[in-house]
Amino acid sequence: MNQNMANKIKKTLIINKNKFTLEIYPDLRNSRDKDCPFWEIFPHDYHAALFAFSNKYKLDKLIKEKYVEEK
Repeated sequence: MNQNMANKIKKTLIINKNKFTLEIYPDLRNSRDKDCPFWEIFPHDYHAALFAFSNKYKLDKLIKEKYVEEK
């Protein structure tokens, strides 16, 4: 396993009654936003997946502001 991938932070999020697992890789940088670490979000069920798909940009903004961006 890549050493950068091993240093991940996992958080469980509940947004509008939908449960997600957020994985943040602090040692990797996002290719589109160099100031922001690479992260992935995994829905726990079908309804969470639909919510994420329908609210992609809002969810992206919320995660960056609350959990990912370095202050």
